[in-house]
Amino acid sequence: MANAPQLDFPEFVSRRRQEHQSGESRASRRDYAYSVDHKMREQFERMKPVELAVAAALRTFGRVVKGQLLGSSVRVSDRQFPRLQKLVASCADTLSIPVPAVYIVNDPRLNAATYGTDDEAFIMIHSALVDHFTDEELLTVIGHECGHIHNRHVVYLTTLHVLTQVVGVVAQWAALPATLALRAWQRRAEITCDRAGMLCGKSEATAARALTKLALGSKRLYEEFNLEAFLEQHDETKENIGRYMEVFASHPWLPKRVLAMRTFGQSELFREATAQGTGGLSMSEVDDRVSSLLKWES
Repeated sequence: MANAPQLDFPEFVSRRRQEHQSGESRASRRDYAYSVDHKMREQFERMKPVELAVAAALRTFGRVVKGQLLGSSVRVSDRQFPRLQKLVASCADTLSIPVPAVYIVNDPRLNAATYGTDDEAFIMIHSALVDHFTDEELLTVIGHECGHIHNRHVVYLTTLHVLTQVVGVVAQWAALPATLALRAWQRRAEITCDRAGMLCGKSEATAARALTKLALGSKRLYEEFNLEAFLEQHDETKENIGRYMEVFASHPWLPKRVLAMRTFGQSELFREATAQGTGGLSMSEVDDRVSSLLKWES
């Protein structure tokens, strides 16, 4: 097992800012990223509660959580699960990142997640996901997780995991300001990574299908699923006071994510990346429309 990740948060933020000034961070974000994702990160990196939460969470992760996560999982490689390894390598190639470590964990829930630090990130894929999804759908899910690595989300996602899943109730309340700030950012970061998944899978329809399968959790029910009827729920939730509960959610409500992916699918960037020809929305137009879609959550 590797040593526990050590993170000096002020130095970490300083390095990010130096990269931004030198132009390196622009390349690392890639043109597909949702601009609000980066802007919100810049804001909360100035917040003392976030600084303290990240430092404490990374210590806990290195000492305890990483061993728990990896101790009961199986690593994907060319020697075992080579089919999955090829999917991972394909996503890494699309996003121009090193091939990340990927592990399969025995879990009946349809899910995948990324943990670690910028320099030592790994992806956990639940076994049920492999059983339920086609290779094309898995490509979009793995691409989504690779998007977190590509856009340097991993430190903050790991912090959120520790704050919400590991520490006790008292510590959770103490860290609530940092958690809410990180959650607000995470909902925007997921938009960025949904786009990464679309680029890796090269299909808006496949990405939407994978996302809705995650919501259903049933192969049998999916045969009767109607995407357009599902998206009508977006209009229903607009009028419901329960929409305000989204401020505590890790992801935007699912209809919003599908609609946001459709908007990105109309972009010139995506059309060119998937050989659909030229023309389409600029990324600033895409981001404006997505921001309008998300803004009523708070």
